[in-house]
Amino acid sequence: MNVLLAEAKAPYDIVFEMDEINEDWGKVDVSIVIGANDIVNPSAITDPNSPIAGMPVLECWKGDTTIVLKRSMASGYAGVGNPLFVMDNTRMLFGDANVTMQAVLKALRG
Repeated sequence: MNVLLAEAKAPYDIVFEMDEINEDWGKVDVSIVIGANDIVNPSAITDPNSPIAGMPVLECWKGDTTIVLKRSMASGYAGVGNPLFVMDNTRMLFGDANVTMQAVLKALRG
């Protein structure tokens, strides 16, 4: 993850550690997940038989609404399905994340 953040030139001082942000998800109104799959998969916590059981994950499903941007419903690197994608408080937005987010930002700006 740190390599990806470095490539995106994200300043480290604005990035939260996983254990810091996980305690705050219950206070989040909307989160936008871009291109992640296994790192936001609740099976890591809820399913002891999952191949990713015990893996640290971002618990975004604890927020009010999660919007996931993905190209498809395909599984992630671990090859397991993600129950987050079908939770009542999750909305899927399919397509190229850059193009899609640019359209969302344009619509929000009016």
